[in-house]
Amino acid sequence: MVAQAGAQLGGQPILILPEGTLRQIGKDAQHNNIAAAKAVADAVRTTLGPMGMDKMLVDSIGDIVITNDGATILDEMEIEHPAAKMLVEVAKTQEEEVGDGTTTAVVLAGELLKNAEKLLDQNVHPTIITKGFKLAKEEALKFLKSISNKIDLDDEETLKKIAMTAITGKSAEKASEHLADIAVNAVKSIMEKNNGKLKIDTDNIQLVKKQGASIEDTKLIKGIIVDKEVVHSGMPKSAKDAKIALIDSPLEIKETETDAEIRITSPDQLQAFLDQEEKILKEMVEKIAEVGANVVFCQKGIDDIAQHYLAKHNILAVRRVKKSDMEKLSKATGARIVTNIKDLTEKDLGYAKLVEEKKVAGEAMIFVQECKDPKAVSILIRGGTEHVVEEVERALEDAIGGVASALEDGYAVAGGGAPESAAANHLRNYAQKFSGREQLAIQAFADAMEIIPKTLAENAGLDPIDIVAELRAAHEKEKYSYGVDPFSGKVIDMREKGVIEPLKIKTQAIKSASEAAEMILRIDDVITASKIESKGSGGGEMPGEFE
Repeated sequence: MVAQAGAQLGGQPILILPEGTLRQIGKDAQHNNIAAAKAVADAVRTTLGPMGMDKMLVDSIGDIVITNDGATILDEMEIEHPAAKMLVEVAKTQEEEVGDGTTTAVVLAGELLKNAEKLLDQNVHPTIITKGFKLAKEEALKFLKSISNKIDLDDEETLKKIAMTAITGKSAEKASEHLADIAVNAVKSIMEKNNGKLKIDTDNIQLVKKQGASIEDTKLIKGIIVDKEVVHSGMPKSAKDAKIALIDSPLEIKETETDAEIRITSPDQLQAFLDQEEKILKEMVEKIAEVGANVVFCQKGIDDIAQHYLAKHNILAVRRVKKSDMEKLSKATGARIVTNIKDLTEKDLGYAKLVEEKKVAGEAMIFVQECKDPKAVSILIRGGTEHVVEEVERALEDAIGGVASALEDGYAVAGGGAPESAAANHLRNYAQKFSGREQLAIQAFADAMEIIPKTLAENAGLDPIDIVAELRAAHEKEKYSYGVDPFSGKVIDMREKGVIEPLKIKTQAIKSASEAAEMILRIDDVITASKIESKGSGGGEMPGEFE
């Protein structure tokens, strides 16, 4: 009672948190979180679309990254604010799930929060906003599915357009047709049918970067590139119609597991010991030669004596190959990775038409080429400088991700902001069905969807208001494939223009952006604790006390 009275009569305030803790409550917390999320969205907004600009990111040791890939920018920026980190998660999820559309997802999340902030200022409760957002999200996803087109597996033309749309706007754009071809062929090589469903693991596409030469020299290898060289100078540097053995055990004499001691008392005994070692190694090599292998990839080491005998048998050998490369080689050549040489049979061997050592940009590499039906392939990426090569890699990753998700999901939509604008129009009509405050939240969601065509117009130096008005008019007439063409500055049929994107890019962006926005809106209290460790063991000092 006394304590309470003291608090009321202006006595000592009651502290429930330790000293040095920052706390933001209610609207302050919401506005702060929304401001942080908007700042992140604004950071990547200018990179959206074919006319988007690039960012140069310089780290503490002076390393430079030049890119307009949303996920890369946010990853390199090392964002600290907790709410802003949630938007970085949105980009990461988009990158992992689809491989493209990261900027779209982040910009959309930022705009959803910006529009929600206006409703918060009108005293609409966050729970009602999030409920409206959920309804709008579900409706938008259903609507986008209804206006999408089915993709045929053999429709290479459409798949190429999807890949080119992903590459457009990157600095690798001038070679977009060549890179799109590579991306489509690579994805089609590695796809597998499982119980009637397509399964595409893009990890089976190995991207090997080498600077020097031009982007046009980037090429697809129907096989694997191993960044190693032939182990012995006496071995052949190439093997045609290669029969490949993959060995996951050392071609060396094993050390004994126990602490054994070998006592040798005379030179004869030493010679006998060495001869026996050589005999074991010779038998290992003869076993490999006997099954007909003329190429050996070994995950472990190869002894000098074994190298000598392999060279004598004219076998090309490579040692200390990475485990991931061994697995890819197995998928590409059809070889089985053998852990015991004694068990090696002809059935375990893989096939490639050509295995050869080539020098690329001054470094020797082994090319395993022209495999029969490779389920793992390599793309050798070339470009004038290191930064160009890295940006080509990012462009190819987006293209591969786009083609893979289009094939797995089986649906595509027009690009150029067309699906977002069509969904916005549809949601405005859908909002009329509600009489409560949810209607305002659904309309806010609809307005947020239009940020994509608006940004595309802004980045191309066009008037966003005119463009959005034109788009609305087109979509009212159900011309759902009409979007912004930044090159001509007009609203045209994007499907005819060949700007096509996988439906999954859009649905995933809407899902993750709206979920992140809902999560940030539900936070009304931010407690930043700065804990001060108590020194010594078992106390003695109070936390927060200083010597």
